[in-house]
Amino acid sequence: MRFISYWKPVLLSLAIVASVFLIWDAVFTANGVWGFNPDYHLPYLLLGMPIEEWLFFFCIPYASIFIHYALKFFKPDLRLGKKVTKGITITLLGVLILVLFYNSGKAYTFVNFSFLTFILLLGLFFGVNHLQRFYIAFLIILIPFFIVNGVLTGTGIDNPVVWYNNAENLGIRLLTIPIEDIGYAFTMLFGNVLLIEYFKVKFKSH
Repeated sequence: MRFISYWKPVLLSLAIVASVFLIWDAVFTANGVWGFNPDYHLPYLLLGMPIEEWLFFFCIPYASIFIHYALKFFKPDLRLGKKVTKGITITLLGVLILVLFYNSGKAYTFVNFSFLTFILLLGLFFGVNHLQRFYIAFLIILIPFFIVNGVLTGTGIDNPVVWYNNAENLGIRLLTIPIEDIGYAFTMLFGNVLLIEYFKVKFKSH
């Protein structure tokens, strides 16, 4: 598999996506859209966020996209058809537009699903071949996602590590996980995949 051979595209993509999400994270933390329980993290804060939160945007995406590329390597024929992929994407976009229209006042819902709409449009027009594989990989990624994010949001512990202001989201939870978190994860991870594939071609051309 030699995933290490793509370390430049991977690190560059992780840094770009992390920068966007850290700015978003810092603004939401400062405005009380979500926050962090100090009982569970070190006292070192940067822009109001624990150092563990900064590491999250590098460690979790790396582990998750590794799953995607491992699946691509070991199961090269495992992909959805293009028509099915486009159908799923267009359906998701339709649902997202409706949710955005009726929930423009909820910060987490609106910003999160706006980003997700944008990344799905990029996938539809420029990366259907990547979506064909990623939709399947994402279903697998959701298994550790529900375990880790479940604990972070309060499953099995007295108080959540990360708390959410329910006035700023739909209030729909899967166990203790806001449904918006799934879109958040998809945007972050597929954004990395699109950038990695772009930089792989870019660096190869040089």
